[in-house]
Amino acid sequence: MRTPRTALTAAVAALALTVAGCSSSGGKSSEGKTKDAASGGKGVSTPRLKIAMVTHSGEGDTFWDIVQSGAKQAAAKDNVDFLYSANKEGQQQSQLVQAAIDQKVDGIIVTLAKPEAVRDVVKKAVAAGIPVVTINSGAQYSKDLGAIGHIGQDEGVAGEAVGEQLNASGKKKTVCVIHEQGNVSLEERCAGVKKTFHGTVENLNVDGTNTPAATSSIEAKLQAGKDIDSVVTLGAPMAAAAVKAKGDAGSSAEVDTFDLNAAVIKQFKAKEIGFAVDQQPYLQGYLAVDELWLDKTNGNVVGGGRPVLTGPAIVTEKDVPTLEKYTARGTR
Repeated sequence: MRTPRTALTAAVAALALTVAGCSSSGGKSSEGKTKDAASGGKGVSTPRLKIAMVTHSGEGDTFWDIVQSGAKQAAAKDNVDFLYSANKEGQQQSQLVQAAIDQKVDGIIVTLAKPEAVRDVVKKAVAAGIPVVTINSGAQYSKDLGAIGHIGQDEGVAGEAVGEQLNASGKKKTVCVIHEQGNVSLEERCAGVKKTFHGTVENLNVDGTNTPAATSSIEAKLQAGKDIDSVVTLGAPMAAAAVKAKGDAGSSAEVDTFDLNAAVIKQFKAKEIGFAVDQQPYLQGYLAVDELWLDKTNGNVVGGGRPVLTGPAIVTEKDVPTLEKYTARGTR
């Protein structure tokens, strides 16, 4: 696994929440315990907290399963009642954040994929004295909204790393597949690719929640452009769609992707994918819960208030032996 040098230089009414997503009571086994986790106990002895995470996830996006895995692990350690909800539509995501505020949670973790839609409600949470940590998307908006920190990768830098990787493999024309229109982070990734790639980049918007339709769109693009020699997908589930589309179109284009899951590892082993960009979603969930716990219990500010980077790193077939056991258990 290779971390691009450029990345090194940029260094959630309970019913409303559970209906929209799920609720995980991490840390119940730690209530009443007096031992600290570091000294062999099951969790901390700090007061029980309630933390909500509200994301822009669409149905079937395995990336957010991995984020939740990390958040739940930290919640178990930190004696936190963890609530999760999601909606890909900005207005509905905003309503879920409001539901968390109404429930008087101790902290909120939120994504800023569509910052204009959630801007006012995030400011409302901050004004109510609820600390907010942003994750994954919209890092550039986080501080202005009053969040205590942001955890994720620099999306532009990640895209630039992809462009450089495509150059190294001699590619000339690529399609950047955006699976959620209006998501600022996805747009930043494709813009980053264009910035460093010496060849031609064409963006293709598809519906990431409708895999058959997305597959057909990619196939049609490949059939119309016989000179396309690479397809970059911006999420692991879309990689499988691109692989199928490539086969159906009779294309020889290389498929590369952002993010990992067990399916991507299998695709590596089958030589169906050239490389992947790992932003460590488990770490995003884990660190976000931990940052709110540290803020509430010890007044810590992680990263001095600056974004904490979890990626990007370029993953290739040679990294499969190391990562396979982690993707199988849903943590990478």
